[in-house]
Amino acid sequence: MRESKTGRAGTRRSGTRRRVLGGTMAAMLAFAATTVATLPAAADEGDGGPAASDLAGNWAPFDRCPVDDPAMLDADGDELAALCLASSSESGTMTIGEKTVPTAGTDLQFGLLGDGVDYTTVSPGGTGIEADPVKVPGGLLNLMCPSDIPVLTTLCERAAGSSLNTVTATVEPAGDPSDFNLNAGLSTGQPIVTLPIKIKLDNPLLGGNCYIGSNEEPILLEPANAEQPMLNLVRYAPDGTTDPTGVMSNIALSGADQVDDSFAVPGADGCGLFGALDWAVDSQLGLPSPEGANSLVLHSADTTTGGFYTPANFTPNQGEQLADHWHAAHTD
Repeated sequence: MRESKTGRAGTRRSGTRRRVLGGTMAAMLAFAATTVATLPAAADEGDGGPAASDLAGNWAPFDRCPVDDPAMLDADGDELAALCLASSSESGTMTIGEKTVPTAGTDLQFGLLGDGVDYTTVSPGGTGIEADPVKVPGGLLNLMCPSDIPVLTTLCERAAGSSLNTVTATVEPAGDPSDFNLNAGLSTGQPIVTLPIKIKLDNPLLGGNCYIGSNEEPILLEPANAEQPMLNLVRYAPDGTTDPTGVMSNIALSGADQVDDSFAVPGADGCGLFGALDWAVDSQLGLPSPEGANSLVLHSADTTTGGFYTPANFTPNQGEQLADHWHAAHTD
C-alpha cells in the first residue's frame, strides 16, 4: 500500500527509519533490562509523583502529557514514535550570585516525538514546568536591605517585623523545553534538556509583576545528572496495570541529583510601581549575573519516560492509540 505512494525507494527509506527507530529503542530497553539486574529497583511508577494523579497505575506520572496535541496524534510508529515524559524533584537549591534560596516541588512534563536518535518536545499548553512557591529566606529585608538610600531605608523600616517582609518566589515557564537528549538522561554530566524559565517575586511592596527573567530574556536551565541514576523498567497493559508482557512500558530514572552551573540570570523587571525597584533587586542580587556565577541543584530527581514497548512495531496509528489508552486510564 505504501509503495503505491512512494515507490520502492520510498519503501526502502521507510524500512530504514523503522530499523533505526526500532533498533535504537530496543537497545535502550535492553540496556534498561540489564541495568535493572545490577541496580536497586526504583519506586513503582504506579505510585505517582509529588502531586495526586487521576491516571491509573503506571500512567500516573503522566497526568499532563499532551497526548491530544495534533503533532502527537500524527505519530505513526514508522517515522516517529510518541512518548510521554515526566520529571519531578521535591527539593533543591538555586544560587543567584551570592544569594541561595530553596526550591520546592517541581514537576516537568512534555511529550516526545522521535525516531530513536533525535527528539522534539511537545509542551502541554506551553506550561511544561510547574513548581510550588517558596518563601525567600529573610524576605524583603534579605532581598533589598540594609540600604543607605533613603527610599529603601523607609521600605526596610516598613517591612521589618510585618507581613510586608514576606517574599514568595515561584518558577514559571518562559517558553517550551527544547534540545532533549535521551542518552544524557541515562548518563552523567550531559545536559538533558533546555528549560526556559522566569522567577516571579510576590510581595505587596514589589507588586504583582516582579520577575527575574522573562519570555523575551529567559533563564535557560540545562540540568544534567550529577551521578548515575538508578534505573527501572516496567511493562504494563493499556489500562496501566503492570503486566510483564504488556504493550506499554515505562523507563524510570531516580535517585540522582540534577545540577546546572552554566546559566546566566538577567536583571529584574516590573518590581515596584512602574519598575521603580528593579534596580534595588538587581543591586542586592548582583543582577544581571553571568554564566558561572549561578547554580541549580534538584535533589533526587525522578524522571519517567513512557510509551509503547516496541514503538516501531504494530502501531501504525501510534499517536492515536497512545491518546486512547491515556484517556481510558483516567479514574474519574
